[in-house]
Amino acid sequence: MKKVGLFIFLTAFLFGTMEVALKLAGSGLDSFQLTFLRFIIGGILLLPFALKEISKNQTKLGIKDFGYLLYLGIICIPVSMLFFQFGVMHSNASTASVIMCINPLFTMIFAHFMSDEQFNKKKLVVLLWGILGLVFMVRPWDIQEGNTPKGILFMLIAAATFGLYTVAGKNSINKMGIMAQTSISFILGSLVLLIIMLCMHKPVLQGVVDNIATVMYISIFVTGLGYYFYFSAIKNSDATTGSIAFFIKPAIAPVIAVIVLGDKLLWNTYIGIAFILIASYLNIYNRKVEGKNIEQE
Repeated sequence: MKKVGLFIFLTAFLFGTMEVALKLAGSGLDSFQLTFLRFIIGGILLLPFALKEISKNQTKLGIKDFGYLLYLGIICIPVSMLFFQFGVMHSNASTASVIMCINPLFTMIFAHFMSDEQFNKKKLVVLLWGILGLVFMVRPWDIQEGNTPKGILFMLIAAATFGLYTVAGKNSINKMGIMAQTSISFILGSLVLLIIMLCMHKPVLQGVVDNIATVMYISIFVTGLGYYFYFSAIKNSDATTGSIAFFIKPAIAPVIAVIVLGDKLLWNTYIGIAFILIASYLNIYNRKVEGKNIEQE
């Protein structure tokens, strides 16, 4: 369990620095370009572990499997993560980080329609806590300086589509393996984004040298190692335990944003974070209880 705890902490810390690092890098690189670079590099870094997993499980992937991985990659990279980068650039890093942490709430909703998971009263309570936290974070009656309606909308689209990616991935992960599915979908999604960039005449490597340290940190540490530690936590425990990292992140990310970027945490921010932490805790607790009930049956 000590190993699992370490993996969860490292995941939460690395993901907690994500929005700050992306905001810094985004000032010198195009959003399309940065999203492509971090996921193509991150996907390649995870590839050796993916191939090892495929070999160990003797997994055979056919054309339909690669088609589904392409579908997952498109949802995640050119859609969710691109909107995520847009959102980070049009809002405070602290706000963006906390809003992204509500993606499990969207997962619950999509799971109701795309799987056999039912949306019950307990999940409704979790959703209401999350919405309440979101309202206080955004403060629509008086939007905090640095946040914009466009940025908030982009972050909500990113969180919602990442929830969709999570649910869609659950339908195939048992066959493909968690490392294989993530690595290959990242690479395929990045290649689709590259084609879009070329069609739009977006820069691919221009300016990377001037921002090499930030790009390498985001790609290797945040995306590559961050997801590796996350999946290692799941592998050595379960998905519910691994998701604790997203429970810790809302407490870490705003502090880093204050220290590095000088973000201001106002009274509504603290309340919003508290409500979202409550929603995250209830979500994890409910999933653990449901998991135990299934085992008993």
